[in-house]
Amino acid sequence: MLESEPVCIHCQVSEEAVPLVTLLYQGKPLYICAQHLPLLIHDPAKLIGSLPGAEQLKAYRQDG
Repeated sequence: MLESEPVCIHCQVSEEAVPLVTLLYQGKPLYICAQHLPLLIHDPAKLIGSLPGAEQLKAYRQDG
């Protein structure tokens, strides 16, 4: 079985076009581009439909 090409979970852009960060989540490798990494940190609700369980993730909020 061939693995599919790594692409960003949000925009589907491949590592040929942009740098991708590898995530291990729920026992599986996932990829997100540098442009969309802030969504994972600050607004994971925008990844609902792209990232399984995104609705359960809490956004990072810096107080002060």
